[in-house]
Amino acid sequence: MRVPPDTVSLADYERHFHARIEPGIRAYIAGAAADGITQQANRDAFDRLRLLPRALADLRGATAHTTLLGQSLDYPLLIGPTAFHKLVDADGELATAQAAALTRTGMVVSAQASVPLEAIAASSPSPLWLQLYLQPARDDTLTLVRRAENAGYQALMVTIDAVVSGVRNIEQRAGFRLPDGVAAVNLQGFRPNAPVVARAGSPVFQGMLANAPTWDDIAWLCRQTTLPVLVKGLLNPADVPRALDAGVAGIVVSNHGGRTLDTVPATIDVLQTIANAVAGRVPLLLDGGIRRGTDIVKALALGANAVMIGQPVLHALAVGGLAGVAHMLTILQTELEIAMALTGAPTVEAIDASLLWNPGGPGTGL
Repeated sequence: MRVPPDTVSLADYERHFHARIEPGIRAYIAGAAADGITQQANRDAFDRLRLLPRALADLRGATAHTTLLGQSLDYPLLIGPTAFHKLVDADGELATAQAAALTRTGMVVSAQASVPLEAIAASSPSPLWLQLYLQPARDDTLTLVRRAENAGYQALMVTIDAVVSGVRNIEQRAGFRLPDGVAAVNLQGFRPNAPVVARAGSPVFQGMLANAPTWDDIAWLCRQTTLPVLVKGLLNPADVPRALDAGVAGIVVSNHGGRTLDTVPATIDVLQTIANAVAGRVPLLLDGGIRRGTDIVKALALGANAVMIGQPVLHALAVGGLAGVAHMLTILQTELEIAMALTGAPTVEAIDASLLWNPGGPGTGL
């Protein structure tokens, strides 16, 4: 696949994605929960924030290098976990992982990847983490953990904000179903949730939540592995003490890209409040709405140690395959370096709230 020559930003990849991909797959990848209020808020919140650059800073030796959980990263940017890359490219996650390696970008592999996690690890020397959902049977969760350990994954990221699927009306209207040849191959053979018991007035509570995880399950998982365990999907600062008490090594401020519970806040709007509660005890990551290098600077300024991107990876993979993902990541990395240079921040550590101007902005405390 050839990347169209007018593709110079992540928005261009998104535009070409919508023009090329058939409606059902497009609805699954791009569709939001319910009315899409939170998905739109993720983007709008970044646009409200304004940068306040410092002039004539000493930029000799400038670098975007950082460390996260003791791991060296050339940029404070990771590919976030998204499912079923084979929906848009025959090589699926193998192409994505190879693009990550070419651009020196870390990658979080989804438990719902359409390629075995071992094959993904074998295809790329980039730092790889595994995202997982706690399975109804603990033995199945441990199977994933041991496979990740044996394959060389360097961290585990547990999604905690989707004990049930969100109401995805766009996907429902399109009638999306996984095509033949695309499946969550790493979960095959696992025990499903208890069947739903039909009972008037309770389509969710009867059966679907019988095995819903709790903080005790996170604490149990942390005891089962020497890999650092992060939780993804924390929005309420009241949950921070429970997460830290459970032993997590990092927190991802995420609203699932606006795909689970609609009308929750944009992630960037709650980031600083959560950063205040964490007080530097563990690293903070953020996803949701990142589309520009300036967005990364804004997230770091409000307390994130790094960010993740999800949908843009699938947009680029659909448009240009491996080369498209590598090009998209290079665009974002270059934009970050330009934004750092023009705000007078020679290092990631130099990015703080003094680079923001947004009086009265939601959640910023400025």
